[in-house]
Amino acid sequence: MVGRLNGKVAVITGGCSGIGLGTVELFVAEGACVVAADLQDEKGRMLEQRFPDQVRFARCDVTADDDLAKTMALAESSFGGLDILFNNAGHGGTPASVPELTAEAWDKTFALLVRGPAMGMTHALPLMQKRGGGSIINTASIAGLQAGFGPLAYSSAKAAVIHMSRCAAAELSPQKIRVNAICPGLIATSIFGASMGLPREVADQMAAQIASIGPKIQPIPKSGLPEDIAAAALYLASDDSRFVTGTHIVVDGGITVGPRSAWDINTPSPILAAMGITPEQAEQMRAQLLAAGGTG
Repeated sequence: MVGRLNGKVAVITGGCSGIGLGTVELFVAEGACVVAADLQDEKGRMLEQRFPDQVRFARCDVTADDDLAKTMALAESSFGGLDILFNNAGHGGTPASVPELTAEAWDKTFALLVRGPAMGMTHALPLMQKRGGGSIINTASIAGLQAGFGPLAYSSAKAAVIHMSRCAAAELSPQKIRVNAICPGLIATSIFGASMGLPREVADQMAAQIASIGPKIQPIPKSGLPEDIAAAALYLASDDSRFVTGTHIVVDGGITVGPRSAWDINTPSPILAAMGITPEQAEQMRAQLLAAGGTG
Protein backbone atom coordinates (compact mmCIF):
# COMPACT_ATOMS: atom_id res chain seq x y z
CA MET A 1 0.00 0.00 0.00
CA VAL A 2 1.37 3.41 -0.99
CA GLY A 3 1.29 5.90 1.87
CA ARG A 4 0.39 9.55 1.41
CA LEU A 5 3.82 10.58 2.76
CA ASN A 6 6.06 7.99 1.13
CA GLY A 7 9.54 9.41 0.63
CA LYS A 8 8.83 12.45 2.84
CA VAL A 9 10.87 13.53 5.86
CA ALA A 10 9.21 15.43 8.70
CA VAL A 11 10.24 17.20 11.88
CA ILE A 12 7.55 17.29 14.54
CA THR A 13 8.20 19.37 17.65
CA GLY A 14 6.50 18.23 20.83
CA GLY A 15 6.50 14.85 19.14
CA CYS A 16 6.58 12.54 22.14
CA SER A 17 3.12 13.09 23.62
CA GLY A 18 -0.35 14.37 22.84
CA ILE A 19 -0.97 15.82 19.40
CA GLY A 20 2.69 15.46 18.44
CA LEU A 21 2.80 11.76 19.27
CA GLY A 22 -0.45 11.10 17.43
CA THR A 23 1.00 12.86 14.39
CA VAL A 24 4.29 10.95 14.53
CA GLU A 25 2.37 7.67 14.57
CA LEU A 26 0.14 8.68 11.65
CA PHE A 27 2.99 10.09 9.55
CA VAL A 28 5.00 6.90 10.05
CA ALA A 29 1.98 4.81 9.06
CA GLU A 30 1.71 6.92 5.89
CA GLY A 31 5.33 6.26 4.95
CA ALA A 32 7.24 9.27 6.32
CA CYS A 33 10.50 9.31 8.21
CA VAL A 34 10.21 11.54 11.26
CA VAL A 35 12.42 13.41 13.69
CA ALA A 36 10.43 13.70 16.93
CA ALA A 37 11.75 16.76 18.77
CA ASP A 38 10.91 17.01 22.45
CA LEU A 39 12.32 17.31 25.97
CA GLN A 40 10.98 13.94 27.13
CA ASP A 41 14.03 11.71 26.75
CA GLU A 42 12.48 8.44 27.88
CA LYS A 43 9.47 8.79 25.61
CA GLY A 44 11.78 9.76 22.76
CA ARG A 45 13.86 6.64 23.19
CA MET A 46 10.70 4.53 23.28
CA LEU A 47 9.60 6.05 19.97
CA GLU A 48 12.93 5.16 18.37
CA GLN A 49 12.55 1.60 19.64
CA ARG A 50 9.04 1.34 18.22
CA PHE A 51 10.03 2.69 14.81
CA PRO A 52 13.78 2.02 14.45
CA ASP A 53 13.84 2.62 10.70
CA GLN A 54 11.60 5.68 10.55
CA VAL A 55 11.98 7.73 13.74
CA ARG A 56 14.84 9.61 15.35
CA PHE A 57 14.52 11.49 18.63
CA ALA A 58 16.03 14.95 19.04
CA ARG A 59 16.17 16.52 22.47
CA CYS A 60 14.98 19.99 21.62
CA ASP A 61 13.92 23.08 23.52
CA VAL A 62 12.27 25.15 20.79
CA THR A 63 13.18 28.36 22.60
CA ALA A 64 16.87 27.46 22.11
CA ASP A 65 18.11 28.35 18.65
CA ASP A 66 20.96 25.82 18.76
CA ASP A 67 18.53 23.01 19.57
CA LEU A 68 16.40 23.84 16.55
CA ALA A 69 19.45 23.93 14.29
CA LYS A 70 20.60 20.53 15.55
CA THR A 71 17.13 19.07 15.09
CA MET A 72 16.98 20.10 11.43
CA ALA A 73 20.52 18.84 10.91
CA LEU A 74 19.48 15.46 12.32
CA ALA A 75 16.71 15.23 9.73
CA GLU A 76 19.25 15.73 6.98
CA SER A 77 21.94 13.44 8.39
CA SER A 78 19.50 10.63 9.24
CA PHE A 79 17.02 10.79 6.37
CA GLY A 80 18.58 12.99 3.68
CA GLY A 81 16.61 16.22 3.99
CA LEU A 82 13.36 17.81 5.11
CA ASP A 83 9.95 18.13 3.47
CA ILE A 84 7.58 18.79 6.38
CA LEU A 85 7.84 20.85 9.56
CA PHE A 86 5.09 20.61 12.15
CA ASN A 87 5.71 23.33 14.75
CA ASN A 88 3.60 21.76 17.45
CA ALA A 89 5.48 22.09 20.76
CA GLY A 90 3.54 24.17 23.22
CA HIS A 91 2.28 24.92 26.69
CA GLY A 92 -0.55 26.93 28.18
CA GLY A 93 1.82 29.74 29.08
CA THR A 94 1.18 32.12 31.95
CA PRO A 95 -2.39 32.08 33.31
CA ALA A 96 -2.04 35.70 34.45
CA SER A 97 -4.79 38.20 33.68
CA VAL A 98 -4.12 41.84 32.74
CA PRO A 99 -3.56 43.16 36.30
CA GLU A 100 -1.36 40.19 37.24
CA LEU A 101 0.76 40.00 34.09
CA THR A 102 4.53 40.43 34.20
CA ALA A 103 6.85 41.15 31.31
CA GLU A 104 8.86 38.02 32.09
CA ALA A 105 5.79 35.74 32.00
CA TRP A 106 4.62 37.31 28.73
CA ASP A 107 8.04 36.92 27.14
CA LYS A 108 8.34 33.26 28.18
CA THR A 109 4.94 32.47 26.68
CA PHE A 110 5.77 34.17 23.38
CA ALA A 111 9.25 32.64 23.25
CA LEU A 112 7.71 29.17 23.28
CA LEU A 113 4.56 29.70 21.25
CA VAL A 114 5.63 32.30 18.67
CA ARG A 115 9.41 32.64 18.51
CA GLY A 116 9.85 28.85 18.56
CA PRO A 117 7.76 28.25 15.43
CA ALA A 118 9.25 31.32 13.74
CA MET A 119 12.81 30.12 14.26
CA GLY A 120 11.77 26.59 13.36
CA MET A 121 10.71 27.90 9.97
CA THR A 122 13.98 29.79 9.61
CA HIS A 123 16.09 26.70 10.29
CA ALA A 124 13.92 24.45 8.11
CA LEU A 125 14.03 26.77 5.12
CA PRO A 126 17.47 25.85 3.68
CA LEU A 127 16.66 22.14 3.80
CA MET A 128 13.29 22.63 2.12
CA GLN A 129 14.90 24.79 -0.55
CA LYS A 130 17.25 21.90 -1.35
CA ARG A 131 14.22 19.62 -1.80
CA GLY A 132 12.47 22.12 -4.07
CA GLY A 133 9.69 22.97 -1.63
CA GLY A 134 7.86 21.73 1.42
CA SER A 135 5.02 22.15 3.87
CA ILE A 136 5.12 23.99 7.20
CA ILE A 137 2.30 23.48 9.68
CA ASN A 138 1.95 25.57 12.83
CA THR A 139 -0.24 24.65 15.78
CA ALA A 140 -2.41 27.60 16.70
CA SER A 141 -5.68 27.36 18.68
CA ILE A 142 -9.30 28.45 18.72
CA ALA A 143 -8.08 30.71 21.54
CA GLY A 144 -6.38 32.72 18.80
CA LEU A 145 -9.73 33.23 17.07
CA GLN A 146 -12.11 34.07 19.92
CA ALA A 147 -11.88 35.31 23.47
CA GLY A 148 -12.74 32.96 26.31
CA PHE A 149 -10.81 29.85 25.27
CA GLY A 150 -7.50 30.56 26.99
CA PRO A 151 -5.46 32.98 29.10
CA LEU A 152 -4.48 36.38 27.73
CA ALA A 153 -0.87 35.63 26.77
CA TYR A 154 -1.66 32.20 25.30
CA SER A 155 -4.58 33.53 23.25
CA SER A 156 -2.54 36.47 21.97
CA ALA A 157 0.34 34.18 21.03
CA LYS A 158 -1.91 31.80 19.12
CA ALA A 159 -3.46 34.72 17.24
CA ALA A 160 0.08 35.73 16.30
CA VAL A 161 0.78 32.21 15.03
CA ILE A 162 -2.23 32.36 12.72
CA HIS A 163 -1.14 35.65 11.18
CA MET A 164 2.52 34.63 11.13
CA SER A 165 1.54 31.57 9.10
CA ARG A 166 -0.33 33.77 6.64
CA CYS A 167 2.58 36.17 6.21
CA ALA A 168 5.16 33.38 5.90
CA ALA A 169 2.98 31.67 3.29
CA ALA A 170 3.02 34.80 1.16
CA GLU A 171 6.78 35.16 1.47
CA LEU A 172 7.68 31.54 0.86
CA SER A 173 5.21 30.65 -1.88
CA PRO A 174 7.65 31.49 -4.70
CA GLN A 175 9.92 28.80 -3.27
CA LYS A 176 7.08 26.25 -3.34
CA ILE A 177 6.89 26.14 0.45
CA ARG A 178 3.37 26.15 1.81
CA VAL A 179 2.57 27.42 5.32
CA ASN A 180 -0.68 26.76 7.17
CA ALA A 181 -1.97 26.60 10.73
CA ILE A 182 -4.26 24.26 12.62
CA CYS A 183 -6.57 25.60 15.33
CA PRO A 184 -7.46 22.77 17.72
CA GLY A 185 -10.42 23.02 20.05
CA LEU A 186 -10.72 21.02 23.26
CA ILE A 187 -8.35 18.11 22.65
CA ALA A 188 -7.74 15.45 25.31
CA THR A 189 -4.04 15.95 25.99
CA SER A 190 -1.81 16.78 28.96
CA ILE A 191 -1.47 20.47 28.06
CA PHE A 192 -4.25 21.49 30.44
CA GLY A 193 -2.72 19.80 33.45
CA ALA A 194 0.78 20.91 32.51
CA SER A 195 -0.45 24.50 32.28
CA MET A 196 -1.67 24.19 35.86
CA GLY A 197 1.83 23.21 36.97
CA LEU A 198 0.96 19.57 37.60
CA PRO A 199 3.64 16.86 37.23
CA ARG A 200 3.75 15.28 33.78
CA GLU A 201 2.29 11.97 35.02
CA VAL A 202 -0.68 13.70 36.64
CA ALA A 203 -1.17 15.95 33.63
CA ASP A 204 -1.28 12.88 31.37
CA GLN A 205 -4.00 11.39 33.58
CA MET A 206 -6.05 14.58 33.28
CA ALA A 207 -6.42 13.95 29.57
CA ALA A 208 -9.02 11.30 30.37
CA GLN A 209 -11.05 13.85 32.32
CA ILE A 210 -10.87 16.28 29.42
CA ALA A 211 -12.10 13.53 27.11
CA SER A 212 -15.27 13.18 29.18
CA ILE A 213 -16.05 16.90 28.97
CA GLY A 214 -15.85 17.48 25.22
CA PRO A 215 -19.00 15.65 24.14
CA LYS A 216 -21.04 17.82 26.52
CA ILE A 217 -19.94 21.27 25.37
CA GLN A 218 -19.75 21.15 21.56
CA PRO A 219 -22.03 20.28 18.62
CA ILE A 220 -20.19 17.11 17.65
CA PRO A 221 -20.76 14.86 20.68
CA LYS A 222 -17.36 13.19 20.81
CA SER A 223 -14.11 13.88 22.53
CA GLY A 224 -11.45 15.71 20.54
CA LEU A 225 -8.43 13.42 20.32
CA PRO A 226 -4.84 13.87 19.13
CA GLU A 227 -5.60 11.78 16.06
CA ASP A 228 -8.18 14.37 14.96
CA ILE A 229 -5.44 17.00 14.75
CA ALA A 230 -3.00 14.50 13.26
CA ALA A 231 -5.46 13.87 10.41
CA ALA A 232 -5.57 17.59 9.64
CA ALA A 233 -1.77 17.73 9.77
CA LEU A 234 -1.57 14.79 7.36
CA TYR A 235 -3.78 16.62 4.88
CA LEU A 236 -1.65 19.77 5.09
CA ALA A 237 1.59 17.78 4.89
CA SER A 238 0.56 15.71 1.88
CA ASP A 239 0.18 16.59 -1.77
CA ASP A 240 -3.59 16.51 -1.27
CA SER A 241 -3.27 20.11 -0.05
CA ARG A 242 -0.90 21.23 -2.80
CA PHE A 243 -3.19 24.22 -3.59
CA VAL A 244 -3.65 25.25 0.06
CA THR A 245 -1.47 27.84 1.77
CA GLY A 246 -1.80 30.83 4.08
CA THR A 247 -4.89 29.60 5.85
CA HIS A 248 -5.92 27.93 9.10
CA ILE A 249 -8.02 24.83 9.63
CA VAL A 250 -10.29 24.80 12.68
CA VAL A 251 -10.64 21.33 14.23
CA ASP A 252 -12.88 21.88 17.24
CA GLY A 253 -16.02 19.77 17.04
CA GLY A 254 -17.95 22.92 16.14
CA ILE A 255 -17.45 24.66 19.48
CA THR A 256 -16.78 27.99 17.77
CA VAL A 257 -19.85 27.96 15.51
CA GLY A 258 -21.83 30.03 17.99
CA PRO A 259 -23.41 30.05 21.45
CA ARG A 260 -24.85 26.84 22.81
CA SER A 261 -28.34 27.99 21.87
CA ALA A 262 -27.28 27.80 18.21
CA TRP A 263 -26.93 24.02 18.33
CA ASP A 264 -28.66 22.80 21.49
CA ILE A 265 -32.45 22.97 21.27
CA ASN A 266 -32.67 22.68 25.04
CA THR A 267 -30.74 25.93 25.57
CA PRO A 268 -32.81 29.12 25.25
CA SER A 269 -31.63 31.98 23.07
CA PRO A 270 -29.87 34.63 25.17
CA ILE A 271 -31.61 37.35 23.14
CA LEU A 272 -35.06 35.96 23.84
CA ALA A 273 -34.13 35.45 27.48
CA ALA A 274 -33.07 39.09 27.71
CA MET A 275 -36.45 40.07 26.27
CA GLY A 276 -38.22 38.03 28.91
CA ILE A 277 -39.55 35.46 26.44
CA THR A 278 -39.54 31.91 27.81
CA PRO A 279 -38.72 28.89 25.63
CA GLU A 280 -42.37 27.88 25.82
CA GLN A 281 -43.52 31.29 24.61
CA ALA A 282 -40.92 31.23 21.83
CA GLU A 283 -42.22 27.83 20.66
CA GLN A 284 -45.80 29.12 20.67
CA MET A 285 -44.75 32.13 18.59
CA ARG A 286 -42.94 29.85 16.12
CA ALA A 287 -45.97 27.56 15.81
CA GLN A 288 -48.24 30.54 15.15
CA LEU A 289 -45.87 31.88 12.50
CA LEU A 290 -45.76 28.51 10.74
CA ALA A 291 -49.54 28.22 10.86
CA ALA A 292 -49.78 31.66 9.25
CA GLY A 293 -47.69 30.58 6.30
CA GLY A 294 -44.19 30.98 7.61
CA THR A 295 -43.72 34.69 6.99
CA GLY A 296 -46.66 36.34 8.73
